[in-house]
Amino acid sequence: MRALTVTGLGVDFPHAAQVAKIVRHRTSARTGKRTHETVYVITDLTSRQASPEQIAKIVRSQWVIENRLHIVRDTAFREDASKVRTGHGPENMATLRSFAINCLRAAGHHNIAAGLREMSYEPFNRP
Repeated sequence: MRALTVTGLGVDFPHAAQVAKIVRHRTSARTGKRTHETVYVITDLTSRQASPEQIAKIVRSQWVIENRLHIVRDTAFREDASKVRTGHGPENMATLRSFAINCLRAAGHHNIAAGLREMSYEPFNRP
């Protein structure tokens, strides 16, 4: 990862203080194929507030959220295929899905899809 202070460089983002370039290398566990991906991060944190190592840690922590919530909502509840698109409907449904996931985790289910299946077998014995 490389970070660059952007003050005075004309980056067209309000309050931008640093830009970071992150090159990710991955190997697929299934196929063994290696891939490379380059992403750019723009932050309002100055170099005194966040070193390149701290920016990398912040970026990695975002994947925890993605892996524990967003992917689960999409795979278990098919959120991306939802037809709810108007008003507050999408936000409300996302809240309900997150609530269901948190209830299942609080009840000890580590696999949300398996927890949903188990709860469907006993409809009046739900967490």
